[in-house]
Amino acid sequence: MNLFLEIPILLITIIYSYLEALVKLFIPAKRKSVSAEIVLITGAGHGIGRATATEFAKHQSTLVLWDISKHGVEETADECRRLGATVHTFVVNCSKRDEIYSTAEKVKKNIGDVTILVNNAGVIFCADLLSIQDHQVQNTFEVNVLAHFWTTRAFLPAMMRNNHGHVVTIASSAGHIGVEYMIGYCSSKYAAVGFHTALTAELSALGKYGVKTSCLCPVFVNTGFVKNPSTRLLPILKTKTVAQKLLDGILTNKKMIFVPSSVRLFLFLNFILPERVLVALNKLQEIKFDTVIHDGKEE
Repeated sequence: MNLFLEIPILLITIIYSYLEALVKLFIPAKRKSVSAEIVLITGAGHGIGRATATEFAKHQSTLVLWDISKHGVEETADECRRLGATVHTFVVNCSKRDEIYSTAEKVKKNIGDVTILVNNAGVIFCADLLSIQDHQVQNTFEVNVLAHFWTTRAFLPAMMRNNHGHVVTIASSAGHIGVEYMIGYCSSKYAAVGFHTALTAELSALGKYGVKTSCLCPVFVNTGFVKNPSTRLLPILKTKTVAQKLLDGILTNKKMIFVPSSVRLFLFLNFILPERVLVALNKLQEIKFDTVIHDGKEE
């Protein structure tokens, strides 16, 4: 198409999109049904994964729950079954690619094609760059990023074939704004956000508009993984609150889900404010949690 024709079309698309967003402020977005969906959640034995599983169970989705802890995933399954859901559990170490692929084959053979994939499994080591261990860095990226590649490669083909599905990335606000003493975690979550945005663009380029994507980016969540977190300006979130916001975003096909929504303001300020002001704002937030800091001495 001629460039001079494409520019007016682009402008019309921009105006239409803003008008559509304005209308949605007053008219609630239509929510899709997930009762007939097969939902796979990694890291389902604890925290956001468990809370998300119970939210899906309320909608009578068929649940496939993965976790490294047999005890944890079975506890989640019991909660979901009490809500009336059909549940299948698997003990999976999401840092192991071969284990992911082999378990995925079992799921496809014995249960069916996964239609909603929630890449939730994650690890965090709170330490500065010189204190975090090599194996911890490697494990962080294996679970928080690479596992997303392996699970999505396993289940996306069926979604694309049917032009129906949803890939959900559990990232973090730390995937948009760096936090001191979380360098491994932040780096992996930046990568997870990049995975989501690139996958979204790729599915659009391939014309697979029936395969949706969502990315969850909360602030600190009280899962127990980060010890004694506190901030002045933002709340420490409960897993149930985050899971409810996540499910609402999935049901309305929301691309980026920030919890709380005020995180968007911080991102905007991060782009427009001078570096000195950002440093002062970070001090004002007074983010605190238990961490390991290198003493600066030669080893």
